[in-house]
Amino acid sequence: MFKKLYLMLVLAAALACNASPSKPAYKPLGRNDLKPDEQQSVVLTYVAKLITDYNYKKVPLNDSISNIIFNSYLKKLDENHNYLTQGDIKNIDQFRNILDDDIKAGNLNSVFYIFNIFQKRYNEYVNFSVAELNKNFDFTKNETYTYDRDSLPWAKSDDELHELWAKRVKYDLLNLKLTGKDLAANKVTLKKRYTNILSQSNKLSNQDVFQAFMDAFTEAIDPHTNYFNPSNAANFNIDMSRSLEGIGASLLSENEYVTIKSVTPGGPADRSKLVNADDRIIAVAQGKTGEWQDIVGWRIDNAIALIRGPKGTVVRLQLLAKSASPTAKPRVIELVREKIILKDISAKKDIRTYDSNGKKVKIGVISIPAFYLDFADYKAGNPNYKSTTRDVKLILDSLKKENVDGVVIDLRQNGGGSLMEAIELTGLFIKTGPVVQVRDARNQVEVDKDEDETVNYTGPLAIVVDRFSASASEIFSGAIQDYGRGLIIGTQTYGKGTVQNAIDLDKIIAPTLKDKLMSLTGKQKTVATGSQNKFGQLNLTIAKFYRISGSSTQHKGVIPDVQFPSIIPLDKYGEDTEPSALPFDMIAKTSYTTVGNFSTVIPELRKMHDERMATSQSYKYLLEDIQDAKKQDAEKSITLNEVDLKKQRDADEQKVFERNNLRRLALGLRPLKKGEAKPKNEDLDFLQKEAGQILTDYITLGNKTAVVNP
Repeated sequence: MFKKLYLMLVLAAALACNASPSKPAYKPLGRNDLKPDEQQSVVLTYVAKLITDYNYKKVPLNDSISNIIFNSYLKKLDENHNYLTQGDIKNIDQFRNILDDDIKAGNLNSVFYIFNIFQKRYNEYVNFSVAELNKNFDFTKNETYTYDRDSLPWAKSDDELHELWAKRVKYDLLNLKLTGKDLAANKVTLKKRYTNILSQSNKLSNQDVFQAFMDAFTEAIDPHTNYFNPSNAANFNIDMSRSLEGIGASLLSENEYVTIKSVTPGGPADRSKLVNADDRIIAVAQGKTGEWQDIVGWRIDNAIALIRGPKGTVVRLQLLAKSASPTAKPRVIELVREKIILKDISAKKDIRTYDSNGKKVKIGVISIPAFYLDFADYKAGNPNYKSTTRDVKLILDSLKKENVDGVVIDLRQNGGGSLMEAIELTGLFIKTGPVVQVRDARNQVEVDKDEDETVNYTGPLAIVVDRFSASASEIFSGAIQDYGRGLIIGTQTYGKGTVQNAIDLDKIIAPTLKDKLMSLTGKQKTVATGSQNKFGQLNLTIAKFYRISGSSTQHKGVIPDVQFPSIIPLDKYGEDTEPSALPFDMIAKTSYTTVGNFSTVIPELRKMHDERMATSQSYKYLLEDIQDAKKQDAEKSITLNEVDLKKQRDADEQKVFERNNLRRLALGLRPLKKGEAKPKNEDLDFLQKEAGQILTDYITLGNKTAVVNP
């Protein structure tokens, strides 16, 4: 289904978007204005056509959606009402109901006009903050600074914002003062901070503006239709595949220098013995003879695009050691790029041991951060392609060799990923059968099945989820629950039950138009770098997920068999908090045979869990943490009186210190002294530990629900 739809999208886009969009006159504000380019206009028309014609949720581009896009864009720019005045809002309100027409025409002038007003104000108030540091400050006054302003009206005037920013500067200074440093040193620190913020603002490009507006546009349609500009598309695909092609080093921006943060063991940089953490990269060249490009002062994403590249290609770097003077001669190194597997963000295992009436019960824990798949390697037929299922299969094999009595799969914070991986991972625990149903925009239902008869693990199983377990996590945990194959433990999941198709816009923009754009922008002269494309990627919602029982995971998510209180606020995060989200509904169940039934044992497991929690100090502290978080979330202002703030901070710090030590004692760990660092690799995960205990309870109850013919 998806392949056919993809071809249809390609053909339709090529036919519909050949013409160049109109270009109404641009409204300049100043010489430093950011302006849209022809390429962005073309991308906008392509994305608009794809969304209006092929998105699962049929949303016409009209004045109503224009109003939603306008509000969303404004929120992305100035959510906290810190920069724009009522006068600014009145000025830009003229565009509220015309963005739909602009999108159809590929006209981004009003979008950039709004942004340039915002950036002008932003820079004004950062400069105001720098100037404010020259004043004297009285920290004995009983003033308050309101830091959460999103529900407050826009400021009536510049004077009102000046008062707000004066208090912001005073708050920043007071924060530093409470660390014990003198006022003069704090002013130097803050001036450097503000200057750096201004420098970062001035490095914004028209791609940043375009990305912000496209986010506002696509999210008005539905929360999971997204456009990614080339650098964001590259990062998205790296996250999906858990691999990249480059030199094996992580980078950060530090004092205008692109600096090496860490070196990946076994990668090209590590094996060269010529690259060290904290080295500064001065310049980059492609190949053995390419021209040097000085990258001092560059944005980190632009520098990364130069340094990454296809495996087997050469990149040269000019490096300065951390201790070297900026005027010192840099050393030149040459590296051959390779595929780097990101092992630190792959599935991992652990073993927990429980005491059940004097008997030791070993529970294997597999933590899965995402449903990742190196699709390029998989498509190319590489038998060692990186994937969640392959990694988990290897872990299961090792856990079986260690004779574990049960397995817990931890999907907390797992936002999903590859649909194929969700299906194949389910297949490790069942013989064969349907895993998920997918209904497209034509109401045609496809049933995706596990057809591999191999069962890699047949023992007791539990899945741990939380509010941020989404999409593929919900498909997997929902299927395990519907089959009666394992227990679901934790909190209600996110509720993302929609299917996205990743569309590489480079592959659908008409070749003649592509050549014309490359000629206009001069990009045909630029050396191709990394895996970045030129026009970005659209993740388009094309279908909806349903469990094999017929229930959608959309909006409601998966409800655990044994529930934990949610640390993540359910009223702030989740599909049901998204205004543009698709609704919950149901379709007919598909034909499947359950392999177990937990209905008789779940009440007993809940009872045992509740009894344990009634006397658990860790559980008590968890509930207190949730209440404290709600209280803090309700606060919107803070005192600027030094004595009062210090008293409040000291009390908060002491409370956190004491609570952490009480939590440590409850987990059987020694308390820490003030200032003492927490030892590495300590087990502080109370909820994961309790999930293993619940599975242990199930095992010791004598497996009242048998797994039949898995």
